[in-house]
Amino acid sequence: MNPEPQLRPYPRRRTLLKTAAAAAVTVPTLAACVTSGEKDEGTKAASGEKSADNPLGVKADAPLEVVVFKGGYGDDYATKAETQYTQRYPQAKIDHKGLQKVGEAMQPRFVAGNPPDVVDNTGAGRLDIATLVTVGQVADLADLLDAPALDQPGRKVRDTLLPGVVEDGTFGGRTAALNFTYTVWGLWFSKPFFAEKGWTVPKTWAEMLALCETIRKAGVAPWTYQGKYPEYINDPLLSMAAKAGGPDLIKAVDNLEPNAWKQEGLVAAATAFADLAGKGYIMSGSEALSHTEAQAAWCQRKAAFIPCGSWLESEQKGVAPAGFDMVMAAVPALTASDKQPATAVQAASSESFIVPAKAKNVAGGKEYLRILFSKASATDFAKANSTLPAVAGATDGLTLSSGLGSVRDAVVAAGTNTFTYRFRTWYAPLAKAVDDATGELVNKRISPADWSTRIQKAADAVAKDSTVAKFSR
Repeated sequence: MNPEPQLRPYPRRRTLLKTAAAAAVTVPTLAACVTSGEKDEGTKAASGEKSADNPLGVKADAPLEVVVFKGGYGDDYATKAETQYTQRYPQAKIDHKGLQKVGEAMQPRFVAGNPPDVVDNTGAGRLDIATLVTVGQVADLADLLDAPALDQPGRKVRDTLLPGVVEDGTFGGRTAALNFTYTVWGLWFSKPFFAEKGWTVPKTWAEMLALCETIRKAGVAPWTYQGKYPEYINDPLLSMAAKAGGPDLIKAVDNLEPNAWKQEGLVAAATAFADLAGKGYIMSGSEALSHTEAQAAWCQRKAAFIPCGSWLESEQKGVAPAGFDMVMAAVPALTASDKQPATAVQAASSESFIVPAKAKNVAGGKEYLRILFSKASATDFAKANSTLPAVAGATDGLTLSSGLGSVRDAVVAAGTNTFTYRFRTWYAPLAKAVDDATGELVNKRISPADWSTRIQKAADAVAKDSTVAKFSR
């Protein structure tokens, strides 16, 4: 992943998007910079004549400024796309910036009305995309999605993306972001370690608790997690709840329905994790660990399981020992009567790219994304980063690592049974409240009932706040 955990569109990467939601930089001051909103979007921007070879009307000699979050994926994949851009538009000068704290650097520029042409709005401290959309600071990407795919003749860009990618970046019917990676969340373990010990990955929570006792007797902590960022352990809890309650449970949460967080599936999942902690199955001291520290301990076989998104293998390059062969499994089912099958997984796109509405080269920014989201670009990214890109078929024919192969297999096994929550992207304060409450829950400071009540209070506050733009699904 990145030096600081990030939020996904869920979520998050990889939010989380897989980062603490509080790290998102809200931008209420941007409202003062918005004049006529969408109607004047791009009117001062450079533009050229549209053609079959130039479907977005790029001005050939217009400079292009690209800002990329330089985290666990680095930014080589982004600069490769820039090279291809200059091959198509040799007169264009590209200004590339690879940053750690995108929001901190970009907020003043959005406020001043001189943002870059493309922003990879990712990582801790990223700009709050919901606020950007609300105040009209992000270009609509509909024309990009309907443009011809760069290297797949006869197909539009939108037709080349995995299920849910367009929806993940859509707010109130407007596609404001395009997410480059496809993240799946689950439980990670070392396949050879489990084979050596004779442990079988559980498919139900009852099996998980039984295995945890066996693991503990072997002198290994059953679980650890990235304690400083409780979002990580939220993922399996919320996944279990989604399996138990089905799509209606997720919809109620995202739509801020009354008592949504008191649904049986959510309380039961919280109870399951309180039980995990109460039985001592979480490695002592996990609460104080960063994501890098917890993951390093797991790679040292100090713990059997760790929850994480599908970026984990890439992030652990150089940390995991040879032959560790990490793989991901779906979160166990809560009960045999769950509304979704045990193979269902939480999945969403992340690594969120936007084109600012007030950019000087809006058309160029969209053209850059058309290049970045080409199949060839996505395949190169998958090879380099052991991560599924959001472009369908990008890993076809590739020999995959153990981790990436397991992620792909999980997506195949899930079929149509993938799911995602969107409250994290829509309502950053609520996401923080959920993270904080879950951190308290798994450290035995509040009960499942308190967890539910506390989060519902935060959700109700968001629902009643007339200054917060609301979204629904």
